[in-house]
Amino acid sequence: MYIKEFDIRWSDTDANRHLANTAYINFMSHTRMSFLMENGFGQEELVKYNLGPVVFYEHVYYFKEVFAGHPVKVTLELKGLSKDGMYFEFLHNFYDYKGRNFASCEMMGSWIDLKERKLTKLPPELYENLNSLSHTEDFRILTKEDTRKYGKRPQHVEPHQL
Repeated sequence: MYIKEFDIRWSDTDANRHLANTAYINFMSHTRMSFLMENGFGQEELVKYNLGPVVFYEHVYYFKEVFAGHPVKVTLELKGLSKDGMYFEFLHNFYDYKGRNFASCEMMGSWIDLKERKLTKLPPELYENLNSLSHTEDFRILTKEDTRKYGKRPQHVEPHQL
């Protein structure tokens, strides 16, 4: 399991003086990017393969408030991966300084070819690097259908209807 520790800064809190929802997103993104950069997905490699990560969704579940004054830890595990590496799903868990789980998040994404602007599979060496991340107990092989289970694209609305 990949783990990153964060101090809660003043700017990470909201009007209720607890960790703001935007800070959760930032901490998770930082954790993911740290793992990826340490495992062959740095800027040089992404430029070489013309790749960029795409987020489909992040579902955050909040269990308990957390406040500034003590560090928090964010974990990263692989919850799903397609056979070609095009689609991936991560699980993040948040822990306070006493080891209590105060939030969790499921995040699904893909890789985009930055020239073609289309989703693309991973090169074999990057697939292996991503697949080296510890798997959740309910890890599964993802398909395109898994990316469509949440939400529907809204119907077209004429500007005068808005």
